[in-house]
Amino acid sequence: MIERLPTPWGLVRSGVAPDHPKIKTVAKVFEKIAADPNFRLFANVEIGNQLTVAQLQEKYDAVVIATGSALGKTLGIPGENLPGSMSAADFVPWYNAHPDFATINPPLDCETAVVIGAGNVAMDVARMLALEPSELDPTDTADHAIAALKTSSVRDVYISARRGPEHAAFTSPELRELPKLEHTNVVMNKADIDAAIVRAGDAPEKDVKSNLDAMLLIAESQKNEHERTMHFLFQHTPKEILGTDKVEGIVYSTPNGDVTIKCGLVVTAIGYQAADIDGVPYQNGKVVNIDGRVKENLYVVGWAKRGPSGVIGTNKSDAAAVVELMVSDLKTPKLAGDIAELLTIASVIDQMAWQKINEAEVAAGEPLGKPRKKAVLREELLRLGGH
Repeated sequence: MIERLPTPWGLVRSGVAPDHPKIKTVAKVFEKIAADPNFRLFANVEIGNQLTVAQLQEKYDAVVIATGSALGKTLGIPGENLPGSMSAADFVPWYNAHPDFATINPPLDCETAVVIGAGNVAMDVARMLALEPSELDPTDTADHAIAALKTSSVRDVYISARRGPEHAAFTSPELRELPKLEHTNVVMNKADIDAAIVRAGDAPEKDVKSNLDAMLLIAESQKNEHERTMHFLFQHTPKEILGTDKVEGIVYSTPNGDVTIKCGLVVTAIGYQAADIDGVPYQNGKVVNIDGRVKENLYVVGWAKRGPSGVIGTNKSDAAAVVELMVSDLKTPKLAGDIAELLTIASVIDQMAWQKINEAEVAAGEPLGKPRKKAVLREELLRLGGH
């Protein structure tokens, strides 16, 4: 397994919200596989920089691209490039201690933040902004993010969706957790939910029904005693981000005319696309493939294959299907080749080096009551790994 960062686990480490530790337990499955003597890790190695896809294809029977989708899609509206307007593709790895995003500095000196999007990423971002920050102390949130959130002035967070509640891509377990937030009010307009239930008809799809049930529960049992509030806005289409030298507000078109919300931070969570790799064909933000086969002995799985939809379970079944395809394609084995012959850099993080990093982070977190205290900078990660 070749990984650009000094750490494996991809989104489990740098994507999943730190206040959802249960989802991160999938890492135990990764570690079980990594313990197999036939598994080798080559982390801190970048394809296209130290190695090419063509070199790998030459040496190995099958090469699988599992890079996901790392680039945030843009709205294409005026004001989107103002300071204070950013993508969830930058904000999420910032609070999750991704080395490439450690220096991002979201403006948290405003009272109102807006998150655009109707999926779980938008909800994670909004929740991180609207939580009482001390709730993050027992999590593996990056230290720099906890420090910034503790001095944050943000008290109102608006999540806006272009379409009605019946089209939202949230998952119902995420929605059902919202009323359990101890220090945050969650506000949905009951009329919006009632209208969506009517539009969804007598036999809505199962996931639509469970979403609407969860939303109705939120709309009917609203709290207002806390100083922090998450507001859900439906049928709000962003038209323009206002401001001269920084974000000062956002204009939406709604069924009832234009609406302006004053705010100092706008985070877009409207989908992702895959970053290009030399030698791999891309189109519309994903790898060009037929059922996971790209060309010759090159394959693709997950979001890089399908686009950014689905959860861990979807990607698991997707991977299993692509492996079946690979096995059926295997004909004459390649002559023994080894990636190590191609690598000239000394700072490769192998499985043993990663275990050192992992153990050091877990040990550093223990006295603080955290699952781990993440090292953020590459130099620090490499040092912990023995380089």
